[in-house]
Amino acid sequence: MNTSNRVTKVTGPLLPHDTIDPRDVAHLSGLEFFEAIALGKLPPPPIGKALNFGLAEFEHGRAVFEGEPLRDFYNPIGSVHGSYAAALLDSCMGCAVHTTMAVGQSYTTLEYKISLVRGMSDKTGKVRAEGKVLQVGRRVATAEGWLTDSAGKLLAHGTSTCLVFEV
Repeated sequence: MNTSNRVTKVTGPLLPHDTIDPRDVAHLSGLEFFEAIALGKLPPPPIGKALNFGLAEFEHGRAVFEGEPLRDFYNPIGSVHGSYAAALLDSCMGCAVHTTMAVGQSYTTLEYKISLVRGMSDKTGKVRAEGKVLQVGRRVATAEGWLTDSAGKLLAHGTSTCLVFEV
């Protein structure tokens, strides 16, 4: 169990992508939940398969996703749709909050703001979205995130506000 600030690297999905009934994992803390995915005890979510990204590493208050934009994600003007960056950033910021949840707690995104600063194409290569918690309270948590290319150039950044609740 990862109870310290030790970073856990995820080598890839060990199970097929699928959904999980929240009642089946209510006995796990946020870190235990992600450790179960990393160990292949729980499946990664289907969105990762659909959008070609996945959890790369995590620790308390931090989550990193990596992916590669495909031509399938293009908008009508010939570049990767901004929703790809938004999905990665929402995932890393929300999951950073999720890692801080105690047993019996959960969260949902209330709002997020994304700033797109550089476009992507199917030639961009691997991208990395890193989210970090700014604050977790009894009812509200906030996080920030940034999306970079393999050279470390900023593609997008954002902030998120999440509602914390008991399950």
